[in-house]
Amino acid sequence: MDAALDLLNLPLFTILGEHVTVLEIFGFVTGALCVWAVSRQWIWNWPVGLVNNLAFLLLFLGAGLYADAGLQAVFFVLGVYGWIVWVRRRRGAAGASALVAPIQRAGRRDVVIAITATALGTVAVAWLLATETDSAVPWPDAFVLSASLVATWLQARKVLEHWWIWIAVDVVSVPLYAVKHLYLTAILYTGFLALCVYGLVGWRRDLRRQQTPAEPAVASAVTPA
Repeated sequence: MDAALDLLNLPLFTILGEHVTVLEIFGFVTGALCVWAVSRQWIWNWPVGLVNNLAFLLLFLGAGLYADAGLQAVFFVLGVYGWIVWVRRRRGAAGASALVAPIQRAGRRDVVIAITATALGTVAVAWLLATETDSAVPWPDAFVLSASLVATWLQARKVLEHWWIWIAVDVVSVPLYAVKHLYLTAILYTGFLALCVYGLVGWRRDLRRQQTPAEPAVASAVTPA
């Protein structure tokens, strides 16, 4: 086990004087693949995401980002849930051969739950980090944790508006990881931000197509004798 951890923490190159490890590069690659797959509505985003959660759990523990580390463990559980939900909704919508499950819009209840959970979670986790750990960034760390959980919950149900929450998470995460000298991860989250905008635009387009009735088949102009 120690040998494996030593290999993962092996520095490969430096960015702005900070070492970039095998683990951070692995998290970069799996994270980028996961978000891109979500933007394309490909169901294999979930197993790739589970691997990414394990990588970032180890990375954030080493960087002292305890809320983000704990978040990865919860992400893992939610990832299993999301994988199951997408499979079930896909089959229920159009049979086992369907490529994707249908997209939904957030209802008023979803919005109230999302805002309330993010606000309360941020306050509670920030207080815990400030009083029980040596975290130097309790508030942004707490916001990233709380908002990410809400976004993943909505993503698992294929609610379009989850992209807006991920965009907010990425805007906060980029400077947070830069401050902690995780420069490659900060670059990754900048890419996440662009992918989230891409995903939002793509899901909106697919939702319009989903809501457009199929064209009726054109009857043959040839009248049988």
